[in-house]
Amino acid sequence: MGDILTAKQIREMDDREKERALLNLREEVMMLYSNQTGGGLSDNPSQAKILRKQIARILTVMKEEE
Repeated sequence: MGDILTAKQIREMDDREKERALLNLREEVMMLYSNQTGGGLSDNPSQAKILRKQIARILTVMKEEE
């Protein structure tokens, strides 16, 4: 995902879009961690933290809507 999702943007998404965004973010985190454990250097070391926060934000909005 290139840009950071805000809670307002997430609330405007439908359920399928939220699930898709969540899946994409989780895949990005897994790829980032696999590159780091393989000895590769990251261009942006704080990228994992940003991705984890976005995942948490999506999950929070989804729980609020339940």
